[in-house]
Amino acid sequence: MNEMELKYGCNPNQKPSRVFMETGELPFEVISGKPGYINLLDALNGWQLVKELKQATGLAAATSFKHVSPAGAAVGLPLTDTLKKIYFTDDVELTPLANAYARARGADRMSSFGDFIALSDECDKATALLIKKEVSDGVIAPGYSDEALEILKAKKKGNYCILKINPDYKPAPVERKQVYGVTFEQGRNELDINEALLENVVTDNKELSDAAKRDLMISLITLKYTQSNSVCYVKDGQAIGIGAGQQSRIHCTRLAGNKADIWWLRQSPKVLGLQFVDGIRRADRDNTIDVYISDEHDDVLREGTWQKFFKVKPEVFTKEEQREWLDKNTDVALGSDAFFPFGDNIERAHKSGVTVIAQPGGSVRDDNVIETCNKYGMAMAFTGIRLFHH
Repeated sequence: MNEMELKYGCNPNQKPSRVFMETGELPFEVISGKPGYINLLDALNGWQLVKELKQATGLAAATSFKHVSPAGAAVGLPLTDTLKKIYFTDDVELTPLANAYARARGADRMSSFGDFIALSDECDKATALLIKKEVSDGVIAPGYSDEALEILKAKKKGNYCILKINPDYKPAPVERKQVYGVTFEQGRNELDINEALLENVVTDNKELSDAAKRDLMISLITLKYTQSNSVCYVKDGQAIGIGAGQQSRIHCTRLAGNKADIWWLRQSPKVLGLQFVDGIRRADRDNTIDVYISDEHDDVLREGTWQKFFKVKPEVFTKEEQREWLDKNTDVALGSDAFFPFGDNIERAHKSGVTVIAQPGGSVRDDNVIETCNKYGMAMAFTGIRLFHH
């Protein structure tokens, strides 16, 4: 098949809509459901991301996409007991691919609500069982086990979108798109992101451990498929904060840093000790946690409200207590899709435990950025490569 009609484009009024190949067949097969325009944008961008993560690390990879940017991306490293608890997987079997998906979906649960999933490997039963529990639009993978397919086909009363990608498909080297009737053409971004990009370490601290290099590569590959401007924080094989589509670099760094902070605060004893009422919906639980650790915590702790969510009224998680816990987060990697113009980005990154950085370099204020890294003993590599994605 080289053409597929769609219900509509980005919005219901945008008709007609279709996807098609000028030559050859579409590189994916629709096994179940009816993908929409945005679903396919998420699926095809997400597939490229996980394919490259697998190539760079040799590990199974997964991503959770929303509106053409990843909410999370990860490789299949084992989960700690704490991560199993905050990802609500402490009572299930986990394979490497299931670990990757749990990490990708669990990093920013608010943003991942209603996501499109991409998997680097054949979807197995363990991963399908995790997907089954979450609110999601669909999944793309190179294959599905019989058991996984049976589980996924039953989701959404049989309307869950399941796509099978051809892993051997190679797109044309030149890509095109239209805006306002004008056709744009450019060479595809075929940059191979590997450890060689991290060799130019410009700070006093030159030490990049193997784990740091892995996490920096994960951040850069994630940024390659994130709407720019973008910044990505990574720890232990998974993105923990992605700031996408901001007009200023510092807003990217703050947005991603705030998401990384929420991820870490969810692992604190106070949050782990929250006693939710039986039968609370997953989305309500996630939203309540988010509000509890925010400045709006009074919204869920006032009389007549907290009883809807908790068995026992929680204590306030003060800003001082939160800061004390956040200071325990270390060894975070940070990637940026373009240079940092000011040292304020480094100051903000430091507050979220960043110790290693990869960015293109090339700002007239590189000296100031390097000096700020040196103040905190960070190691920073200049890749010389910009990763804008639009």
